[in-house]
Amino acid sequence: MAHLHDEKIKELEKKANEIRQTLIESLIEAGSGHSAGPLGMADIFTLLYFHVLEHDPKKPDWPERDRLVLSNGHICPVQYATMAHAGYFSIKETKTLRKLGTRLQGHPHRTSLPGLETTSGPLGSGLSQAVGMAIALRMDGKKNIVYCLMSDGEHDAGQTWEAAMLAGREKLWNLVAIMDRNNIQIDGNTEDIMPLEPLRAKYEAFGWHVIDVGGHDFQELNSAIDEAKAVFEKPTMIIAHTIPGKGVEYMERDFRWHGVPPGKGPEDKFPRDKQGAEAIKELRTLWGRIKSEHE
Repeated sequence: MAHLHDEKIKELEKKANEIRQTLIESLIEAGSGHSAGPLGMADIFTLLYFHVLEHDPKKPDWPERDRLVLSNGHICPVQYATMAHAGYFSIKETKTLRKLGTRLQGHPHRTSLPGLETTSGPLGSGLSQAVGMAIALRMDGKKNIVYCLMSDGEHDAGQTWEAAMLAGREKLWNLVAIMDRNNIQIDGNTEDIMPLEPLRAKYEAFGWHVIDVGGHDFQELNSAIDEAKAVFEKPTMIIAHTIPGKGVEYMERDFRWHGVPPGKGPEDKFPRDKQGAEAIKELRTLWGRIKSEHE
């Protein structure tokens, strides 16, 4: 994987901001869907699709591609927006999110859209699917990497831990999981609903290599993935500490924005008829603020 120089980081930050705008526009058009998680994961998706993954948008089924499994499928607006910017389909199509007959369903549907590896919906099943893929690729003598993107809240599901045990036993060096550690779920903060800590110690006890990173730091994220690829006897869990709602200040760190789009959220900061415009305004000025930090 190529080194991340300063100019490349600027490119990725700009692209992530464009992806945030696209996903918010799609949510506004849909009138339903999740806001906080997609915004928080935009940097990670940008790094994967524009720097890390071995993939070809023109040949989505290319046998030598890396696999990306989205376990927490409700954050799919960010995957759709990123895929559109990467060239899998037109950015215009993102405006069909959740509409009748669309390829961009409320949860990813594998056979509807080329480039999706799995169908998701029930939380907690993605890691099991990723483990199966990693085992199959290893049996075939392939060196492709399976990346599994997960939420922290889905660790309430027991199936996640069954998969984690199996991955540790099988020493799946070709499996890299990235956890969105944003500390929220639909009913509140994760540690209030079902305490998850110590997450690092739990995965290490199951035989995983674990790395903690800032989920909005491209250099840290890239280094963590490089480190994961250098570990040949264990699967790797990257715990990415993110800000839910990143980029839209009135949504940031507020669990109430977990499952609603602008126009349907809490009105303590902006009335619903102003939420969409304010979100777009904040994101359109965000790149200018990021750019000034580099100067």
